[in-house]
Amino acid sequence: MPVQQQPSLTEQLIATLLSKPIRPDDRIRASYHLLDWLACVAGGSASDIAMIYRSQLDLAPTGCTALWQGSSGFENALAYNAALGNVLEMDDVHRRSILHPGPVVIPAALAVAEQQGSSLQQLLDAIILGYEVTIRIGSAIGRSHYRFYHNTSTCGAFGAAMAAGVLWQLTTAQLVAALGNAGSRTGGLWQMRHEGVHTKQWHNAEAAKSGVAASRLAKAGMTGPVAILEGPQGLFAAMSDDAVPEHVLSPAPGWLLHDCTFKPWPACRHAHPALDVISSVLTQQPLHPDEVQAVLIETYQDALTFCDKPTPGTAAEARFSIQHAVAARIVWGEPELWHYQPEHLAEPAVAALRGRIQLQVAEAFELAYPMHFGARCQLTLASGASLQCQLNDTLGDPERPLSTGQLVAKARRLFAAAGLSEARIERLTAMRWASEADVSILFGLLKQE
Repeated sequence: MPVQQQPSLTEQLIATLLSKPIRPDDRIRASYHLLDWLACVAGGSASDIAMIYRSQLDLAPTGCTALWQGSSGFENALAYNAALGNVLEMDDVHRRSILHPGPVVIPAALAVAEQQGSSLQQLLDAIILGYEVTIRIGSAIGRSHYRFYHNTSTCGAFGAAMAAGVLWQLTTAQLVAALGNAGSRTGGLWQMRHEGVHTKQWHNAEAAKSGVAASRLAKAGMTGPVAILEGPQGLFAAMSDDAVPEHVLSPAPGWLLHDCTFKPWPACRHAHPALDVISSVLTQQPLHPDEVQAVLIETYQDALTFCDKPTPGTAAEARFSIQHAVAARIVWGEPELWHYQPEHLAEPAVAALRGRIQLQVAEAFELAYPMHFGARCQLTLASGASLQCQLNDTLGDPERPLSTGQLVAKARRLFAAAGLSEARIERLTAMRWASEADVSILFGLLKQE
């Protein structure tokens, strides 16, 4: 008798997820991720990259919705929406997988749901499943991958394929093929971090597009590699030195989108632990900037790798600068979008304070990372006094979640910054659309005003 071949990781993952129940509270959580992503796209709509992608829209009376721009061809609208979700660095994040699921999975699901005329429940379920696939593969791929590759792009393509495939009602075999083909061309090198370019947004747009295309072609009959994850020339072998394939199937009591972080501030998440400890000190004891003689921030290595930029020259560099985040918080107060705009980076008080901020790695935070994003600060004052604070988890993390009110307030700020009318903002943030069966109610709020 022939030996029964063990199902691949992709086959096992899909079979497990398709049999797992989705509860009402899971869909409520997904609706908040959807709201948060919509707000992030709105906030990024005035950026340079938005204008570039907007120039590619072929606006027409029918087609796919490019958010608050109008209808366009399917791929161009999808690319526009997917490019803008992380422009302000306020998109959701999952710590263990070190990636942002929303900016790739949600635009893919939204585009297909609109094309299919899906129900809102189907849209939310697709988002949940897309997040799960993205996070599980990201959690298994290892930190060595993150040294060179943008995890959101690499692993997000799988989630986009899953979300689209579920909405297109692919068979299990077709979903396996879709994920296999999405993985066969995935990637996204970090070289763009060292240059003032728009490539990060390109990564997200292309990951969403390729995941959707893989599912569309699988539906038409295209086959794909079933062992794309664990195969001898698959993802883990080619792109990681420390992958743990077993993490793809790790038991979990609920859906992993509940483990995601909502980001309160317009900066890279690796800058948030430092910003949070400084905010905690200033909440307890307000200080004038002239009182602060020196600041020591201790945190984990990746925070320094990505966000040690004492002299940022652009908005993008400022959002990846711990020194700027901390100095701006001390000088200007609670973080605002304008703190990171180019015209404010040379503010003398902020620039001077950035030069008095020292960063270093602390072993305790490095050992806890990426399950915990922590930091410690020590402020030395001109009086000779010293103020200290340590936080092992950062505001917005599951251990310290944002309240519903804080999430809605964030969304309102970003929608307002994009120029949406108060009536439109109220209807979006009241979230009555999330309890409607008809997804067209939501799409009505995403049309051009």
